[in-house]
This record gives sequence, structure tokens and C-alpha cells, in this order.
Amino acid sequence: MSENIYPKLHNATWPGIVGKGPDSEPPIALEKMLEMTAAAEVGGVKFDGVDVGLFDPSIDLDDADGPKRLADQVSKYNLVIGSLVAPIWGGPALGSKEDRANFVEQVRKSCIYGQKLKEMGIRPYGIVRIDSASSVESWAKDPVNNTKLIAQTFREACDVAADYGEKLAAEGEICWGGMHSWKAMLDTLEAVDRPNIGFQADMSHTFLYLLGYNAPEHRILPEDYQWDDREALTEGLKKLTAALRPWTLDFHVAQNDGTAYGSGSHDKTGRHCQATDPNGKLDIAVDAGHWLRNENGELTKAFKHICWDGCMFPNAVLEQQKTWNDILAAMIKVRNLNSWS
Repeated sequence: MSENIYPKLHNATWPGIVGKGPDSEPPIALEKMLEMTAAAEVGGVKFDGVDVGLFDPSIDLDDADGPKRLADQVSKYNLVIGSLVAPIWGGPALGSKEDRANFVEQVRKSCIYGQKLKEMGIRPYGIVRIDSASSVESWAKDPVNNTKLIAQTFREACDVAADYGEKLAAEGEICWGGMHSWKAMLDTLEAVDRPNIGFQADMSHTFLYLLGYNAPEHRILPEDYQWDDREALTEGLKKLTAALRPWTLDFHVAQNDGTAYGSGSHDKTGRHCQATDPNGKLDIAVDAGHWLRNENGELTKAFKHICWDGCMFPNAVLEQQKTWNDILAAMIKVRNLNSWS
């Protein structure tokens, strides 16, 4: 495919880290994730790049030589870097003054890191991803004031990001307070009132907005919805994307089986499925089009790359080359239906 064809196809590196650790499986090294990404090939087409989580054990934001080392590491695989994930979870956006200052500081460090990557020519596009780092439970204690507090923290983060020419994208995942439903997400984004903030849609996480897991009052599909009713699902996706697409700056392709998992009745999250999962509820290539095209069917071209997020896949899945070939094949189908030059 021509060098001038968009969107570019990226893989995420953080599935090797997120959900791994002492009480789970060992993390998979960044080098291994890059190797698997670069080795994937379908019909002569390969991944164009990676999106990177700026957190331990892969990245140390305080390491001055880190950006150069990462650029060298990625470029040797003929890949580029797109969006970055800021490690803001040490300070909730609706926490104490110190918590919120820490949140903003992590965004600042991430933007400096991202700017250095741009200067090296390894990062031609992409945003810095954030979330509220706050549970739905803590947000729900005072929804109005907590939304205002998250918005205030995000405003400060946006002002810092603007100094480095960066845009921030808030992740649409139901486990984050103030972002846990499509309506809560809109309320938060509108309250921030900054030109350099938007939404990160994820076909797995954001899909659960339809089902109202942490906000039944904002459910879009009917309570008695049956999964074989494709027409109702399509209409639900149209309503969801019409509301959030104008804000969307970053997009994750993914599959979901319609279930959530997490702790207790709150703070559940979307289960990312393999691209070929027989229980997957989405027609990946077709349903991605709801995010990539406007209500008239015209491509929005709002972002230059799309990324697959295989978060929480077991290591046995992540370490199979077939997994990444299947994912790349799904990404190619998305692009074949929604490409531009």
C-alpha cells in the first residue's frame, strides 16, 4: 500500500505491562512487543508504528536520555511512534491539591518526552492520553462538584500541554469516574473548555457505554436487548458516535464480547477480545466506520493513525505471532473500508 495512504496502522506496547506483575503474569519487555509488531505481515502489509505507554518498567520519564534510546529502539524496526499514555495514576484528577499537582506534572513530563520524540522525527502524529485516575465510586459521592474538579485538573493539564504543542485525549473507559458513561464524558469535556482536549474512543471500552454498566440511566441499548438484533446495535452505535465523534482525536480498534469485568459493582472495565474471537459482538471493519466517518458517511480524517489495543491479553496470547497477524489483518480491513491519501 502507498506511503501516502491513511490511517496508518499502529500496535500498542502497553499490553505487555498493564495487568501484569507480582499478582499476575510477568511483564513482557518493550523490545519483545516491538519485535512481534514488526514481524507481523499480511499480504505484504506491515504495521506502520506503535503507541507507547510512558510508564515502568519500559519508560522512566526522569531519564534525560530516555527519548533518544526509545527512538533508536523503535526506528530499528522501521516503526514510528504515535500517541503516548501519560502515567497520571499517582494523583487522581479529583484528589487533593497535591494529587492534582502531581497529575499535571506527569502530563508535563509526558509532553516534554513527546516533544523530544517529535524533534527526532520518530513521532509524526499522535496525542497524549489521560484519564481521571479516579474511581466511579469516589466520583459518585458528589457528581456535580467532582466533575468540576476533574475539569479544573484537566484545564491545568491542557494549559501545560499547549506549551509543548500537544493535544490531550481523555480515554472513554467505564472504570474512570466522570468518564464512565457517554453522557458523563461529554459533561466533563464540555466543562474543561480548552481547544486542545478531546476524546479517545476504544471500540471495546467505549462499546460498553451502550450497555450502561456504571450508569444505567445513560444506557443506549434497551434492557431486553438481544445480541442477534444487529439493526438495534447499529442504531445504538450511530447515536453514541454522533455524540462523541466531534470530540474524537484518537481511536483504538478492538473487539468486545459484551461483558465487563473488574471489582465489585463499580469500576468495571471492557474486556478486550482477540480479533478472531467467536464471541465478539462487533463487526470490526464496519463498526470502526462509525468513528471514522461522519453522519453523511464522509471520512472525518480527524487523526492520522489508528491503534489496536490488546490490553489484558494473557501472555500466552501476546507471545504468539499469529495473534499479531490476525490483529493486523483486522486493521487492514478497517483501513480498506476507510482509507484516504
